[in-house]
Amino acid sequence: MADDNKLSAELRTQFGKGAARKIRAADKIPAVLYGHGTDPQHLTLPGHETALIVRKANAVLTLDIEGGTQLALVKDVQRDPVRQLIEHLDLIVVKKGEKVHVEVPVHLEGEPVAGLIADLDAHTLQLEVEATHIPENVVVSVEGLEDGSQIHASDVKLPKGAALLTEGDVLVVHVHEPQKVDLGEEPAAEEEAAEETAEAAAEESAEAAE
Repeated sequence: MADDNKLSAELRTQFGKGAARKIRAADKIPAVLYGHGTDPQHLTLPGHETALIVRKANAVLTLDIEGGTQLALVKDVQRDPVRQLIEHLDLIVVKKGEKVHVEVPVHLEGEPVAGLIADLDAHTLQLEVEATHIPENVVVSVEGLEDGSQIHASDVKLPKGAALLTEGDVLVVHVHEPQKVDLGEEPAAEEEAAEETAEAAAEESAEAAE
């Protein structure tokens, strides 16, 4: 919930890579807030608290900006590709009761029939939900499913108030037997290839000697 994600934000007036490096060196995160026809606001957020919140997808923040309160949806998290530290956040202005389009992770629950595996084909589903009631994930049960079972997007039970935007025929999960690998044939094939190579080399040597 957004009420649990309260952050104190500071307006910033200095921009560029140098200014951003100074912000991050002070354990803070640069961000930009936009949407609903408002002018973009360039902000600085507390580093540790923000990093904990945005570990979850589609986090909604309650920002205290110079005494005013604003709800914001985390739209994009830019990270350092090596250290994975947060470099910048893109935030979108949202209002209570407003519906937003978000990608929600799919979480598998349960086990199929013994000896079978369940493959997750669609790792996220796109939903329309209230901005302040975005689910952490969508749970799909594979308990007791038999070989060949398939679950499509339209089969997934959605949280209350959520509407599916992903095409209904998109395959989310399919259950099947593990692919069998006959390890006994591979060494034999390798040995046969090695023998053929050795024979060819011996023939070439014999021809050269003649």
